[in-house]
Amino acid sequence: MKKYVYSEAKEVVVCGDIHGAFETLIYKACVQYSMTDTVIIVAGDCGFGFERPNYYTTLYNRLAGRLSKANNWVVFVRGNHDDPSYFNEEKVNYERFRCVPDYSVINVCGRNILCVGGAVSIDRKYRRAANVRLELKEVACYWPDELPVFDLSMIETISESCSIDTIVTHTAPSFCPLRDKHGVRSWQLQDPELSDDLDKERDIMDQIYYELIKYKHPLEHWYYGHFHESAATNIDNIIFKMLDIEEMCELPQR
Repeated sequence: MKKYVYSEAKEVVVCGDIHGAFETLIYKACVQYSMTDTVIIVAGDCGFGFERPNYYTTLYNRLAGRLSKANNWVVFVRGNHDDPSYFNEEKVNYERFRCVPDYSVINVCGRNILCVGGAVSIDRKYRRAANVRLELKEVACYWPDELPVFDLSMIETISESCSIDTIVTHTAPSFCPLRDKHGVRSWQLQDPELSDDLDKERDIMDQIYYELIKYKHPLEHWYYGHFHESAATNIDNIIFKMLDIEEMCELPQR
């Protein structure tokens, strides 16, 4: 289990998918919304892997000054439109701008926030084909190990060391919005295995939820992106918040 402590931060904001709009995110946070002393957690589909590795180094060097001046930090959770190696291997790991592995815990503002990434790309058939064209460029637009992973041993380890009150994932349990597949029917016709894999994606999140409940974690908030819509619902006294693209939501103070 990886644990990251942000003792200087005074606020936490969770952001929906940004799909490579890193500079827009930092501008909105640091200039448009004048955020300071804030940890910003991006709930997947960040955009890592679509460019060569040195692109992200150059990007950070360009953004670091603005982040430092505002005393803000950005934490990225894995989406299906991200290369998992950037997160598993922490290829982007700067003080104010980092990708975190699945089952990382962010300790900030008196909260322990569990981060678990992954989901299914509904357009994966076309992304697989595009990968063949991109292979010689050392970049990609699809990664076969995109699904979330249920890791019971990691949940047990976390349960022994801390209490989780907030969760940030890319997709969500099956009982949360969106609950139907109306918007993906055309993709299902072209990809016969897609429906079963979408069910598997949500089932994995269900397993994570029920294990955390079993271990009596004091869950209060669950944030996720992926569906490109905005909604909030209270289920068993937990606020499940679905974030639209680039939507930002401030986590309530404790």
